Amino acid sequence: MNSRRPDDAPILQIEDLSVSFSTATGQVKAAENVCFKLYKGETLALVGETGCGKSVVASSIMQLLPNNAHIQGRAIYAGRDLLSLSEKEMSRIRGSEIAIVFQNPSLALNPIMRVSEQIAEMLQVRKGYPAAQSLELAGEMLHRLGLQGDDKMRMYPFQFSGGMNQRVMIAASMILSPRIIIADEPSKGLDGALAAEVMAEMARIKNQVGASLLLITHDLNLARNISDRMAVMYCGEIMEIGESEEIFSLPRHPYTAALLRCLPERGFQPIPGPSPSMIKPPAGCKFHPRCPNISEVCRRKPKMTRVEGRGTAPAGSESEIREVKCWRY
Repeated sequence: MNSRRPDDAPILQIEDLSVSFSTATGQVKAAENVCFKLYKGETLALVGETGCGKSVVASSIMQLLPNNAHIQGRAIYAGRDLLSLSEKEMSRIRGSEIAIVFQNPSLALNPIMRVSEQIAEMLQVRKGYPAAQSLELAGEMLHRLGLQGDDKMRMYPFQFSGGMNQRVMIAASMILSPRIIIADEPSKGLDGALAAEVMAEMARIKNQVGASLLLITHDLNLARNISDRMAVMYCGEIMEIGESEEIFSLPRHPYTAALLRCLPERGFQPIPGPSPSMIKPPAGCKFHPRCPNISEVCRRKPKMTRVEGRGTAPAGSESEIREVKCWRY
């Protein structure tokens, strides 16, 4: 886990990020006024149900959204707003400074190129390494992620399972020692034991290179095990941010509490009611139609409020503070 001083500046700061998509059925509001900070060496987990907008946030930061996307807000990295950079400027940052692990490796990997060569190519193009050295380093990274042996080095993505290709994607994202890694559902396609093993190795490599990790996941236990802080997202909005252990032990937002009750070890209680429309979301607090603590004020839009935490972070630091978007605070 990361330990940092209270006066540390964030390596990435997302400010009022809103994303919508023009579709035949209407304007899909995928993200609304999303704000968070990622610090050097930290792992921040962005969690929530499938379809809540987590992956849209990740793709926005990397400028990888389709043409029908409308984006507002800022993503500040190294003093620059990533959302305002040209494609040429962003191409220099992708991979070398900020890397992303996609949740669908079959679409990201070249099917007619050996997996080892795809990883080695990044070292050759970005750092000028000779072919032999880059292939050796690619092999070492694959070995660390459980894909050892010369036979694996010579194989193509179509010869691998989905889980094996996911590990190839993780290796490719970390081979250049980026400052930030965005992992979009990196455990997808892996069984529980293998997911834990791969993510633990990913966390070790991340710590060795001093990178920060933005983990996008619906797997709450995975987020708890490897993240320092957690941001809980619902219907395009962040509802709560705080230390991961503290959120698990004392959830402040009713949605966070309801989400945790969905876990098997907490009774496997589904959240009542349907998920809201992203085209016509509820007015006010978006969770209020499903909230057990609803009151009349919930029909108005709440603001993110800082409440005192009781975690292990240094007093007064950003991670010691809990942020909750609820009228009860």
